[in-house]
Amino acid sequence: MTNISRRSLLRSSGLAGVALLAACTVATTNGVTTITLDVTKVKNYGQAGLNAAATVTSFLSSFPTMAPYALAIGAAETALSGALGAFSTAAGSTLTITYNDATWKTRVDSILTDLDTLAAAIESAIAGSGSILSASVIADARTADNALATVISVFKALLGVSDARRVSGPRMTEAQALAVLGV
Repeated sequence: MTNISRRSLLRSSGLAGVALLAACTVATTNGVTTITLDVTKVKNYGQAGLNAAATVTSFLSSFPTMAPYALAIGAAETALSGALGAFSTAAGSTLTITYNDATWKTRVDSILTDLDTLAAAIESAIAGSGSILSASVIADARTADNALATVISVFKALLGVSDARRVSGPRMTEAQALAVLGV
């Protein structure tokens, strides 16, 4: 995991709207809006979730009392890995997909749902850790969680899905979030 200081995140806060444009195109013809997604972006977002899970699970592995949280994260990670694998196999060497296509929409939505489930499991683990984890471990886990929340928020923005969940820590750009999560 690449470490980005909280101070540098605060200095360069805010989501980069320009980065969103590179990941997809939106076109409307005769009242029908078509969203074309960059396959690499979708794969990167899924991998970011897997990396967040691995990071937080590594923090929890030393503490038997945190096992239920680690199991929940592991289950979400397994589901995400399956969805990402199915998407990657179906995409093959394809560079872009049309989100409006029912089959692709189902595959992409599965990744997004699993990312949301994973984020909720990570948030529960952080909230449930109490004083078991050190302050620096909690800070690292929150950084990973905030990076994942940023990735999910950007992903949802690409798809035109509203997101009521807020990033609870310092805001970061998509690039920063992916860097934090090793993608």
